[in-house]
Amino acid sequence: MHALSDFSLQRPSSLAEAAAMLAAEPAARLVAGGTDLLPNLRRGLERPPVLVDLSGVIGFDLVQEAADGSILLGAGLTLAALMTHATIMARLPALAAAARAAAGPGHRSAATLGGNLCQDTRCVFYNQSEWWRASNDYCLKRGGETCHVAPQGARCHAAFSGDLSPVLLVLGAQVELQAAGSRRWLPLAGLYRDDGAAHLTLASGELLTQVCLPAAPPGQVCGYRKARVRGAIDFPLAAVAISLALEHGRVALLAIGLSGTNAHPLLLTGTGDCVGLAVDDALLARVAKLVQQQVSPMRSTATPSNYRRQVAAALTRRLLRELAGT
Repeated sequence: MHALSDFSLQRPSSLAEAAAMLAAEPAARLVAGGTDLLPNLRRGLERPPVLVDLSGVIGFDLVQEAADGSILLGAGLTLAALMTHATIMARLPALAAAARAAAGPGHRSAATLGGNLCQDTRCVFYNQSEWWRASNDYCLKRGGETCHVAPQGARCHAAFSGDLSPVLLVLGAQVELQAAGSRRWLPLAGLYRDDGAAHLTLASGELLTQVCLPAAPPGQVCGYRKARVRGAIDFPLAAVAISLALEHGRVALLAIGLSGTNAHPLLLTGTGDCVGLAVDDALLARVAKLVQQQVSPMRSTATPSNYRRQVAAALTRRLLRELAGT
């Protein structure tokens, strides 16, 4: 770790003011909790001339229930608030569980919802000191021309490892993006692309301001599980969230989200074909096969890629069986 490079710190009091600051300096970076950004700055991975501190923005941490049953969450909510807020614990227990599973208590007291959704991708060849990366001729994600994970390829395979996104994906979340003079809503899946070096679709000057969750359909249950090297602190080697609703013992709704295996959080495709089926061994095997076909872990962590693939499938089977009560 090195001392931080020189930068100017700006503290807006509103989101509009923050958007204006980003428009004025395209190379500026946002900082809220800083638990993801500051280690990257200390490693010399980024050297922004301006940091825009969002900690003073009023209303950035709102939790609001609407008459139609939807819930609006401010992107400035800390993970500690997500895991203890009465409304979230009662109506979104899987989101509270995912927040509780992230990092450690000190991190959760500072890290935010928006930061977790927008955090950088990770790789053992990228998240290193400057001298280590220089001695390896850098990498495709920053400063080099080769992905050391897949040297014959032409894309970065750093993995996205956020805890909250799988839950929000299976619950049908939408996110609000604001820039100077504009704002737009899009499904959470639209925030990401399959590119470890540029995994966010945020336009220049945009910031994520709110997350909206629709009212839950009847009978919906949701859960979250993650596997990591240690029982605390660590990013997921593989993590899964499942949203499930049963009618007369058969699947009426099934959505599965994963993190830690791909360059973006993954919403599994093909689960709609499970509607009408009983949650039995055949269905569990079918879903596990879907997971193994669609996750694409690479050699970006300290554990083998095939191990993470098998773990993702096993976590999915166990959580689906648990939610179905079989």
